[in-house]
Amino acid sequence: MFQQQAKPTALSGAFSMSEVVFHSIVRNVRSNHNNAFIALGLNLLQTLLMVAVFYLMFSVLNMRGSAVRGDFLLYVMSGIFLFITHTKAVSAVAGAEGPSSPMMQHAPMNTIVAILSAAIGSLYIQVLSLFVILSIYHIAFTPVHIEEPIPAFGMLLLSWISGVGVGLILLVLKPWIPSLVGIFTTIYQRANMIASGKMFLANSMPSFMLSMFDWNPLFHCIDQARGYVFINYNPHFSNWQYAGWVSLVLIMIGLMGEFYTRRHASLSWGARR
Repeated sequence: MFQQQAKPTALSGAFSMSEVVFHSIVRNVRSNHNNAFIALGLNLLQTLLMVAVFYLMFSVLNMRGSAVRGDFLLYVMSGIFLFITHTKAVSAVAGAEGPSSPMMQHAPMNTIVAILSAAIGSLYIQVLSLFVILSIYHIAFTPVHIEEPIPAFGMLLLSWISGVGVGLILLVLKPWIPSLVGIFTTIYQRANMIASGKMFLANSMPSFMLSMFDWNPLFHCIDQARGYVFINYNPHFSNWQYAGWVSLVLIMIGLMGEFYTRRHASLSWGARR
């Protein structure tokens, strides 16, 4: 009755939100497996298997001549890392907990925290996997030389941001058309196996084929990343600004849609029942 409650400041609110996001990220990362090391190992195994498959594919189909002059395995990994980072971000954000989740009954938890934790958790796993794989390759096989490492890492982050944007759109649409969203998510992930352009160089593609790929922000991220990784490649038909603007538009539309869905969740769910 006589207790005086202190009004929280903006700084204390930010710290409180950060703490909730941190614990939610830990919960999200450990959701794949109780043991965090096994969860990381499974992701490493998946990445290594994909690198091995594409390395063998390039070798069997005699496509190594189409790669950049330099470390061929690094060329393969530069596409695989960005592709997996984008795809994992899409699936993580699209599968984040919505407004009807039981976790939303807890006061500090909300949908923004769930989206942030899913997105940052997927980035954490992918970045950790990247550094582990490159360190092993550098120590055990051959020294890894990346011409401009900071901009190359920026392209990895941009591919993650674009994945967050796509995943946010899917998350917003999922309560309204869940079956179609599930089908579209699968089609999008499968189509990006080719449409991401991780097996091609934009400079070596004919113009009629280039128009089939340049709509995809991930294609621009991968092509620009290879320009930063290799000194012998200068991308002319891609730009990271396009990927950045598309990602920003998708995120803004997704946030507006999430706000609308959160306010009408109970009404829409009740109508379906």
